[in-house]
Amino acid sequence: MGCSLSQVSQTARIRNFIAQYKNEVEFFGIKYVTEKTTHMSVRNELSEGLHTQFDSGVRIEVMFNQHIGYASTTDLSDEGLLRAFNFAKNQTKHLSTQKAYPFPHSIRTKSEGTYRSQIQKPLDTLSLTEIQTVLRDCTARMNESPLIFFRSASVSIVETEEVKWDSLGSEWIQNFSIVNLDLAVRAQNQGDIQTRSHNLCLQIGAEVFLRSLLFPITDQITKEVLELAHAPPCPTETRDLLVSPDQMALQIHETVGHPLEIDRILGDERNYAGWSFVNMADFGHLKYGGPKMNITFEPDRFSELASYKFDDSGLKSEKQYLIKDGILMSGLGSLESAERGQTQPVANSRSSSWNRPPIDRMANLNLESGRKPLTEIIAGIEKGIWVSTNRSWSIDDYRRKFQFGCEYGMLIEDGQLKHVVKNPNYHGVSVPFWNKLTEISNEAGVYGSYYCGKGEPNQLIRVGHTSPYCLFKDVEIF
Repeated sequence: MGCSLSQVSQTARIRNFIAQYKNEVEFFGIKYVTEKTTHMSVRNELSEGLHTQFDSGVRIEVMFNQHIGYASTTDLSDEGLLRAFNFAKNQTKHLSTQKAYPFPHSIRTKSEGTYRSQIQKPLDTLSLTEIQTVLRDCTARMNESPLIFFRSASVSIVETEEVKWDSLGSEWIQNFSIVNLDLAVRAQNQGDIQTRSHNLCLQIGAEVFLRSLLFPITDQITKEVLELAHAPPCPTETRDLLVSPDQMALQIHETVGHPLEIDRILGDERNYAGWSFVNMADFGHLKYGGPKMNITFEPDRFSELASYKFDDSGLKSEKQYLIKDGILMSGLGSLESAERGQTQPVANSRSSSWNRPPIDRMANLNLESGRKPLTEIIAGIEKGIWVSTNRSWSIDDYRRKFQFGCEYGMLIEDGQLKHVVKNPNYHGVSVPFWNKLTEISNEAGVYGSYYCGKGEPNQLIRVGHTSPYCLFKDVEIF
């Protein structure tokens, strides 16, 4: 990552700077972020470009008169840091006269430690040319039929370092190795275009570019897009719905994750990304789903996209149940939101980078596996449909009514997989839909959302979801 503020001399300088000015405010913290992102794509064996972006800067956090404020800068000199500190202090002092909530000084606690993505091979063990060759080989492998006209492989490779110091003596360093890889193939038959795609979005190293890993995925989506090219449309009727882990990731994200963000429940997102149907009084009481529904906030799971040790407030990450046996137990509230809502906090105070304030965000939000193998679940379905991979989605401002479209569907009759159908869609209402959950497989997939948007100004952040296959009874499909 090059020269970093985590080096010994720079760390001493920042500590001295905080010590010099900490008595002017009730709390003083500095977070440094540096990030290198390389993106490349290949379409039909031809390169569509390669570019690398570097980004680094500092965010200043202060508390004055029980009010929290921020400023950010790319000027890392003492003069630059002082300008940002004074701006944050003066703005926070002014705004504290009209603060929405008086935060106690205990809202920040000392934190120390390190985090590093667990990987097998560092990303720099492969050259960009070698990675591009693997992507090109994937698109070439998709060229199986004259019906196929679009073959794409693209990747974003992200290396991030975060360092945090504060007036309580905190110091922690977190290093992330992230790969977001997309494969897609399109076929056209008599004017109808169908797509099959696959996304790998993990904290992982160069081992993700193994042909032995990517070629089976490439072969599978190529086979399935040709099936879709000859498939009849999805029928319009009521069936049992078997949802694959990749589609379940979106189902969890939109109908559980966002509705449980406490700042959204308190009204902070009302004018931008909507409110929530959940009320603070629902925690501990609302029957959110069937008794097999167990959702955890788990920001320390191996390889999942949003794993970390500390959130931006310094709160240490730990696994917590949000929904237990179908009952809503807790929400996604940071230290500040939990204080405002008088509930238990989770370590989800997160920002997209150094130039944004932290807000309540999902991290790894996971649905726990069941006990039955997928084959046994399918064998018990009399009339159903299996759907995979999101194609389109829509949900209302309260995260209540939703409609999702999928790339691939397969009808199930009398316990047997039958023929493929194209353009499968389903819709429902969040809580009634989750209460139709009847079976969960013992197999699970790990997925991630690379671009989850929220906040004003907008913040795109990375979120992880692990889910098994799930069966929902009597769902309207079309």
